[in-house]
Amino acid sequence: MKWLIKVAAVLVVLCLVAGMAGCGGGEKKEIRVGVIGPMEFQMGKHHWMGASLAADEINEAGGIKVGDDYYKIKLVKVDSNELVSPSDAASAAERAITVDKVDYLMGMIRSEAALAVQEIAMEYQTIFMVCGSSETELSKKVREDYGRYKYWFRVTPVNNTFLGQLNFLLVKMVAQQVEAQLGKPSKLAVLAEQAQWADAIVAAAQSYLPTQGIPVVGVWRPSDKATDLAAELQAIRASGANIIMTALSGTVGIAYGKQWEELKIPAASVGINVMAQADSFIASTGGLGNYETTLNVYARGVELTDKTAAFMDAFIDEMGEAPTYNAGTYDAMYILKEAIERAGTLKTNNIVAELEKTDYIGTAGRFVFDDTHDVKWAPGYVTALGVQWQDGELKGVWPPADGSWYGVKYDGIVDYQLPDWVVDYWT
Repeated sequence: MKWLIKVAAVLVVLCLVAGMAGCGGGEKKEIRVGVIGPMEFQMGKHHWMGASLAADEINEAGGIKVGDDYYKIKLVKVDSNELVSPSDAASAAERAITVDKVDYLMGMIRSEAALAVQEIAMEYQTIFMVCGSSETELSKKVREDYGRYKYWFRVTPVNNTFLGQLNFLLVKMVAQQVEAQLGKPSKLAVLAEQAQWADAIVAAAQSYLPTQGIPVVGVWRPSDKATDLAAELQAIRASGANIIMTALSGTVGIAYGKQWEELKIPAASVGINVMAQADSFIASTGGLGNYETTLNVYARGVELTDKTAAFMDAFIDEMGEAPTYNAGTYDAMYILKEAIERAGTLKTNNIVAELEKTDYIGTAGRFVFDDTHDVKWAPGYVTALGVQWQDGELKGVWPPADGSWYGVKYDGIVDYQLPDWVVDYWT
């Protein structure tokens, strides 16, 4: 009997030492978050780094408090491969949930792939926080079938409708400069990749911009992976356009930026070019693409909130480049943490209820979700930025420095510049 007592005593000590690892079937205090995106590309790498920075900070501070317990975050990298094969994303998500046992998912970029992952996540009642796709169909499903889709939320970017409005604000900014500096009426060409998310923006541009005195002279829809846009760009030159509105999220954005300057197309470029959001853009284009203007979330020297600068510094220290909007996984991680802690439980429905109450000041602005679980876009909330490459540096150019957009002002905003070859051509 003495040896049994000794064995029991040893087991007790081992259980105490094991602590969070559990003993006798006890629960391991760990929350597993799947970060899903195209991990071989810039977008996925920024998904991962944003989440990693947040997870490290949260874990170093003790973890996520659930009742009286603290849980550490364990990140699981999930390669969606969506930029190469969108259909791969759904199987990657299902494997992450069923095999890797992730509790939550965040990430994605390509709309078609995000819609497929949404279905998988909803089937397993897994909270899925999009940090890359703007497709309005994602949020529309929440309104149409709340019971099934309530586990879905969008952190970044704002949805297609808002992106279109943002695009048009940037276009109007450029149109004002075209008319003021060139003395010419604006004529706009639309260059949008063949992707679902861009369809609504193209349609809205054709119907709305002419009512604002900006006629649309043509629409061009290259592949999101196109490597040669000479034909489209020469056609735009022939159209007489002096502005090109872009809607590009794929690698086509690099080819476009390179050839736009190389061919000296006499039209200012403005809109969405995800590739141009990255510090590596000018290097990727062989030193070309200066004056390219795109929507973004972050820009060096622009402080959206009192959390922006520290996040930017930490991200740049780790990655050697500034974050793109896909690094919104950083804010998503903190939003999830706060919702779990307010819920005081890991029951999914309770956490969903708290996510719906989110009012969080993050690195990109003030995060509040609407009734379709879309992030709210408005002055005083998340606004996004317009950024432009000027002399090899990415500068914030919108909201205007003078506060003319509802009084919103951010330190570090500079004036927009028309490309010098556009000015030379038209004057």
